[in-house]
Amino acid sequence: MPEILIFSLVLLVMVFTLAWAVQWTNGNAGYVDVAWSFSTGLTGLAYLLAGGGDPLPRLAAGALLLLWSVRLGSHIFRRVTGEGSEDGRYAAMRERLGKATQPVFLVVFWLQAGLAWAFSLPFWVIGGQPDFRPPLVVLGVIIGVVSIVGEAMADRQLARFKARPDSKGKTCREGLWRYSRHPNYFFEWLHWFSYPLIAVGAALAGWLWLLPVAMFLFLWFVTGIPHTEKQALKSRGDDYREYQRTTSPFIPWRPAS
Repeated sequence: MPEILIFSLVLLVMVFTLAWAVQWTNGNAGYVDVAWSFSTGLTGLAYLLAGGGDPLPRLAAGALLLLWSVRLGSHIFRRVTGEGSEDGRYAAMRERLGKATQPVFLVVFWLQAGLAWAFSLPFWVIGGQPDFRPPLVVLGVIIGVVSIVGEAMADRQLARFKARPDSKGKTCREGLWRYSRHPNYFFEWLHWFSYPLIAVGAALAGWLWLLPVAMFLFLWFVTGIPHTEKQALKSRGDDYREYQRTTSPFIPWRPAS
């Protein structure tokens, strides 16, 4: 394995250990999501800068990655520091684990370091890419821009709804949220199709198609939809059950009557 991959993994473990120490002092484990967004972006950009491949795919992937990382990391940071309470997922874990919270959280943070490392590997592949297909690079950039803009729109629409005084106990059905219960997750998943397309021509490009598969599995079964819907049912009850009945869980689609 190239030295840069080993070095980056060690550095990520150190960064996430520091993030774990921060949450220990302030009681908010949401910082792990901030660290994941920024760390994945910075690690991928380092691979692209250090690579000796063709400049065009490196530039295309780098621009998308920078835009995605800054937007998502900043959004999560504002949410973590502005809401005044810990994300329901981590609060529930903290309550359930009791005295074992901090050792388990340390393992969770290290696992997130491993995920940040894994999701930055496509940029190591693109960094050394000797050849590319211009139409696929253009298609990858279009998908990337659409997905980043779509996710930003969904986040803004939800934040605007939550800021209304009459939103407590109610479910956002405005904008993209009328067509999907999780449009932000959908566009996050869509974003990871960009890099396999840009990477066509690289030796390991075929492996990059595991990225959207892995992201879908995490969102659908692990860190995304299950916890979000559980918290929504707890806080919004029948209103959210009706929303589940009428609205697509993931891919935007017209509401059921």
